Amino acid sequence: MSKLNYPLLLRPVYKDYLWGGDRIMRRYGRDEVCKPCAESWEIADRPEGMSVVKNGPLAGHTLGELVGQFGQLLTGAASKGDRFPLLVKIIDAHLRLSVQVHPSDENAVAVGGDPKSEMWYVLSASAGARVFAGFKPGVTRKLLQRAIKIKRFGRILRSVPVKANDAIMVHGGVVHCIDAGSLLLEVQQNSNTTYRVYDWDRTGADGRKRPLHIADAMRSIIWADQGQAKAVRHMVSRESGNTIWNVLECKHFRIERLELSGPFRAENDGSSFHAFFVAAGAVDIRAGGHGAAACSGVSCLMPAAVKKYSLTPMDGPARILRISLGQRG
Repeated sequence: MSKLNYPLLLRPVYKDYLWGGDRIMRRYGRDEVCKPCAESWEIADRPEGMSVVKNGPLAGHTLGELVGQFGQLLTGAASKGDRFPLLVKIIDAHLRLSVQVHPSDENAVAVGGDPKSEMWYVLSASAGARVFAGFKPGVTRKLLQRAIKIKRFGRILRSVPVKANDAIMVHGGVVHCIDAGSLLLEVQQNSNTTYRVYDWDRTGADGRKRPLHIADAMRSIIWADQGQAKAVRHMVSRESGNTIWNVLECKHFRIERLELSGPFRAENDGSSFHAFFVAAGAVDIRAGGHGAAACSGVSCLMPAAVKKYSLTPMDGPARILRISLGQRG
C-alpha cells in the first residue's frame, strides 16, 4: 500500500475520430496528439484505451494493473467491479458528433451493451455553440422514426445553448448530440457502448460511412420525461479565499469545482478516489510527502487510500474540477 500514497499523473490516450480538431493541442500545448484529435482519454481503464502512470514508484504501470493489484484502496469502498469505474475524457467537437444514445442501467443487459451515463463540463465554447440532449416534449417513437427517414432532427431534439463552465447531464437512454464548437470535459461510466442514430451522411478516411445502430438505439431509448439537461451549481463552502461548488451529482459520479487562491487541504474517507482536472491556472498537488505540479489541462488521480492531501495554486488563482464517485457509487 505504501506505493499508493501519492498523486498519480497519467499518460493520455488520443483518438482521431473524424469530427476532431486541434484545440487540445493548441490550448494545452500537447505536441504528441494525433491529427485530427477528437478525444484525449485522461483517465481510462479500457482495452481500446489504457492509462499509464508516468510519475513516482508506479511509473509504467497501467491503470488496469493498479485496479487489479490494489482494488478498493485505489478506487474506493463505494466502487464495484474489477475495472476503474469511470472514464474521463477531453472532447474537441470541431465538427458535430453523431446523433446517438447509450444504454441505461435498466436496459443495458437486454440490449447487450454496457450502461453509460455521462456529463459534459464546457471548457470553452464558440459563439452560438450548443448541444442536443433529449427530446422536445411530445416526441414519440413514430416521430423519431420519421426524423430518421427524412434525416431531419432539429424538430425533435432539445437544443441547449452552452458557454464556458456550463455542465450538462446526459443519462443513459437519452438521445443526444454534441454540436460543433465546444471543448468539453466528459465524465462517464466506464463504457464505450454507443448506438448511432444518424451520422450526417459523412464518410471516414476510408471513404465509407460509419455504421448506424437503429434497432439497438430504439431498444435503449428511455421515453419518459427526461427533465432539464443543464445542471445548476451550488456553493458548498467559502473559506480563506477558496470557494467550492457542487457542479453536478448523480448516482455514478460527483463533479465539484474548486476555485483556489490559496492552499487547500482536504481529507478523504476512503469511499472514493479523487481525480482532478486543472481547468485554469496551475496547482501543486501533495500527499504522503510526494508532490506533483499540474498546469492547465493536466489530470491527476488521487487513490482512495490517501486520507489527506493539499492543493496549492502556483502563480495565481487556479480552477480545479474534482471528480469522485456518487453516493451510490
